[in-house]
Amino acid sequence: MTATPQEKPPEEVPFADWDAPAEEWTLPGECADTAQRTLLLETAARLLFPLVLVFSVYLLIVGHYGPGGGFAGGLTAGLAFVLRYIAGGGIEGAQIGSRIRIRPPMLIGLGLTLAVLTALLPVAFGEPVLASAKTTFGVPLVGQVDLNTNLALDVGVYLLIVGVVLDLLRSLGSGIERDAVYAGDRVEDDR
Repeated sequence: MTATPQEKPPEEVPFADWDAPAEEWTLPGECADTAQRTLLLETAARLLFPLVLVFSVYLLIVGHYGPGGGFAGGLTAGLAFVLRYIAGGGIEGAQIGSRIRIRPPMLIGLGLTLAVLTALLPVAFGEPVLASAKTTFGVPLVGQVDLNTNLALDVGVYLLIVGVVLDLLRSLGSGIERDAVYAGDRVEDDR
């Protein structure tokens, strides 16, 4: 299949640079479609994005002993990406995966594989499905840390949920933006 003049073939990324941003984040107020964007929302999103991601990891880690877990943490991380999508506008938001080099199908596959392996691994040792093991070890400056195998299941669910949210943003969001550009409602960013 050949690429039409409107479509560009995907560029090959060297393995060493797979996680390097393809493009920079759009600076506040720099987009050609500034009528639809506000500086306040963009600035708030830039400040909240890393904080919400850190909070989602916190929910993931403490979820075994309190409220949270992989699902709640994954949804919280997904909401951080949704906030970034809304604040960045459709042009930036639809390309969110390429800007931060996260491939949603890989996250979905990795999360699902990790969750299934964690659930079925105890069967290999004669235990029931989803049986968990716990170990305690000392960490300098922190003290005793309990490690439970349920954390691996939670990490798998976390990755799965984040991947699904990013895939929805990529597929649905890019379609909405493409339709808006073709209808003349938005001006494409020609950088």
